[in-house]
Amino acid sequence: MTFSISARCAATGRFGIAVSSSSPAVAARCAHARAGIGVVSTQNITDPTLGPKGLDLLASGLSPDEVLARFAQEAPFFDYRQVVVLGRQGPAAGHSGAKTLGTHAIAHGRDVAAAGNLLASTDVPAAMVAAFEALPEADLGDRLVAAMQAGVAAGGEAGPVHSAGLLIVDTVAWPVADLRIDWSEGDVMAELAALWALWKPQMDAYVTRALDPTTAPSYGVPGDR
Repeated sequence: MTFSISARCAATGRFGIAVSSSSPAVAARCAHARAGIGVVSTQNITDPTLGPKGLDLLASGLSPDEVLARFAQEAPFFDYRQVVVLGRQGPAAGHSGAKTLGTHAIAHGRDVAAAGNLLASTDVPAAMVAAFEALPEADLGDRLVAAMQAGVAAGGEAGPVHSAGLLIVDTVAWPVADLRIDWSEGDVMAELAALWALWKPQMDAYVTRALDPTTAPSYGVPGDR
């Protein structure tokens, strides 16, 4: 029902995740990231509590592999979960439980991992990682969107995709990008790419306005002088 890519940007320290699914509002359940700490993707038969728990464990000093080992010991029904954990150092760790649905796979690269279930092909995550790694100098958001588009081109899910999301954290306490297509009958990945293209040039200005409105650019809305 879901495929996703989790990554960090070595140049900026940002973490991000992009995710899509045939079910509604996938990013609300599956995408979790914390500035300076890492990113957790929890999907398949999703347990949303694993996201905050995994980030807390990363913050405590555990490695991604140690986080998954803790989940295997303590998380109920972990055989139903597909999880990727990526922190500040070392490679990502991935888990596909024995009850993961349909064709599923996880692919790893440097600073990145992609995972999916109910896929058209086990090649989908590898195609996503390859697309991400092919743009080493690009903005993290651009790389994540390109990876998702590559996942679709490689076959994507076995069924239609109806929701998608893009979550990026930087140095502030809130996400600098939290973009969602919660339900669409159209080309969801094109809609997500268009939303990112709209948000990207404004993203830094919104951070500046939050931190110090006196130094922010004009708001660019009717009535602003």
